[in-house]
Order: sequence, then C-alpha cells, then structure tokens
Amino acid sequence: MNYKVLDVSSVVEYILNIKSVMNYFGSDDIRAEEIGDGNLNYVYRLSSVLNPQKVLIVKQAVPYLRCVGEDFLLSRERMTYEIRALQKFYTICPSFVPKIYYASQEMSLVVMEYLGNHIIMRKGLINSVKYKNFSDHISTYMAATLFYTSSLYLSSSDKRELMDKFNGNTELCKLSEDLVFSFAFMEHETNDNENVKDNPEAEKLFADMEFKERVLELKYKFMTQSDALLHGDLHTGSIMINEKETYVIDPEFAFVGPFGFDVGALLANLVNNYIHHSVVTKDEDFKEWLLLTIKEVLEKFSAEFLNFWNQNKNSALLVDGYLDESALQNFKKRFIKNIIRDSVGFAGCKMARRVYGVAGVEEIRGIEDKILRAEAEKTALKIAREFVIKHDKIESVDEILEIMKNAG
Repeated sequence: MNYKVLDVSSVVEYILNIKSVMNYFGSDDIRAEEIGDGNLNYVYRLSSVLNPQKVLIVKQAVPYLRCVGEDFLLSRERMTYEIRALQKFYTICPSFVPKIYYASQEMSLVVMEYLGNHIIMRKGLINSVKYKNFSDHISTYMAATLFYTSSLYLSSSDKRELMDKFNGNTELCKLSEDLVFSFAFMEHETNDNENVKDNPEAEKLFADMEFKERVLELKYKFMTQSDALLHGDLHTGSIMINEKETYVIDPEFAFVGPFGFDVGALLANLVNNYIHHSVVTKDEDFKEWLLLTIKEVLEKFSAEFLNFWNQNKNSALLVDGYLDESALQNFKKRFIKNIIRDSVGFAGCKMARRVYGVAGVEEIRGIEDKILRAEAEKTALKIAREFVIKHDKIESVDEILEIMKNAG
C-alpha cells in the first residue's frame, strides 16, 4: 500500500486488512480515537466494540515535525528506526518494552500493546506520585540495553552490523544536534522567542561562551562516539508507568551513540521535576523522594552495568586474561564513572535547551504564573550550567544532588 496519512476513519479500514491484528480483536467491530499529543507523530487508540478490554495502539509517522507544522519537513523514515529499536530492546528487556503486533515501513506505522493501566510518567511526577519500583526498573533497562548493544558484550562484527541498522537515522540525529546542542543557546527562529525577547536570562545564556564551549565538547561526543544503541529521547514523557510496571516507549531517535546520553536525558527530566516542585508546589517530601530516586537510579545503573560486565568476560574490547582481576575491576569502575560523568554533562545540555528551545517541558514551560516560571527557568539554567561545566570532575552521585539542592 502506498503511504498516506491515516485519520480516525481510515486507520480502522487499514487495520481490518491486517491478519495479526484481527486475530487479536476477534471481530471487525473496531473503533478508533486519536490520543496522541506528541511533537512528531499521530497516535490512535483502537478498541473492540464487543470487547472493550481488547485495545491496541497505532502510531504513524508523518513527513513533518508535527509540533511546528507542515513547513518543517521531517522524513517519516524515522519510524523504521523506531520499529527496529523496539524489536531490539524487546529482545533484551521484554518486561520494559511494549509488544509489537504489526509494523509497516511503507506506511511508517506500528501497531503495539496498549498500556491502558499506565500513565505518562511526567504527568504522575507533576502530581507528586511516587513510583517505588521505578529506580529498579529503569536502572535495569538502561544498564541492559546499553551493555548488551555495546562492544563490551558484542563481537566487532555484531557491533558493526548493529550500527549499520541505525546509521541511517541521520535526520533525527541532526535534529538532536541542532535542538539539544545549538539552536537553544543562540538567536534562532525555532526558539520560544516571545520569552527570549528582552529577557536578561536568555541574553546571559546566549553570551555564556564558557558554557557553550563545553556544550560543543559534549556535542562532539554525541556526534562521534558509537558506544551502544540508544533510545535517543529517554525523558519522562517516553515512559509509561504505574505502581508495579514501567515501560519505555517512542525510541524513534534511536541511534548508536555515547553511553551517557540516555542516562543524562532521564536525569535532566527528573531534575526538571525537582525544580517544578521547588518553585510551584513546595512539596518538600516529594522533593526528597526525587533526590533519593535520582541517587538510586544512577547508583543502581552503575551496579547493574558492572554486574552484566562481570558476567561476560570476552568481548570486542576485552579478552579474558588480558588484565589481572584487580586491574580489570579498576578499569571497569573508572569506565562506569566516566559514563555517569558524561550523563551529567548531557543532562545539563538537555535541561538548558528546554528553557528557550523548541519543545519545552511541562514542568517549566507549563507554569502559568510568569514570575514562578521565570524563577524555574533561572534555576534550571543554573543547575544546567553547573552540570555542563563540572561534569567531568564529578566523583559521586551526592555531588550531583548537592548542585541541585544549592541552586534554589
């Protein structure tokens, strides 16, 4: 079938011809509703009229950046990489990735499990919901997906084969290069320019050459360091969650890049939520939970990553017997510390870019009170700058938390 953008009517007509989906529903009495509010794609909820408990999601990429409009062209081929990433991550961590029922590269479309008993994590965090299993789940997900797609586990040939499958996702990589590391720190048409105009904090950011030089160092790592298969956009809006389960969705930005980028993206979003509660709700109890969660996520990630590594002695990088055990463990611990350091730097870039760049986060840009929003923006930029400038000197997770606590 030739590509066309589906709507609530045509998506049902399309689905009726897919055997695997119809086997799931068991009848052709299906209705659809649009539920997506993302920046890039259309998302539909399909449900059986006869059995409302049977529900699936259809996600389709369109050839433009939806949050900007049809004038901002963007290849729909990104869905090819999302499908490949979902399939790869599912083989590694099926407990944390939704099941795919059908995928079509021609239609830039995927049909997958509906997570109706879950909510977008960002919304839960804004409402001060504590997820006691989250740090265990997400640290395991990140450690496993990063380790098992890296040269610490794969052979050289397998790693290069993996890279070949994702090297073509150049358009979304370029989008990240521009929006995360460049445009948000200078005068640019894509920025939140109503807020930038006559804003001394924006002028200060755009003129901060020390900060921008350090951002360039991190941008270069993003562009050249091919450590592992990344989700590429691992924020709290890409996590569906409840008290018992955690699912990571929307890996359309997937590419083979630096270990610390996914970890940093998640860290940035947790810190942004901390800022929201510092400025808006003043919920000290929830802020303490967020600090503890950040500490647990980073420390458990490090421990899980090391555990996976210790279980696999041979890889493209290391041959069993090359180092004695003491030297090997020192190398591994230093290696993982550098992942955390990079993640702090990337978190700073991600936080700062959300302040004035396109696609801000609800925790900050959604603050209606202009005075409180300005305070949140100032705090976010202060933490972001510290993260970027100091990331390569970080010795412990507690130092990260101190930067956060001292920013208010």
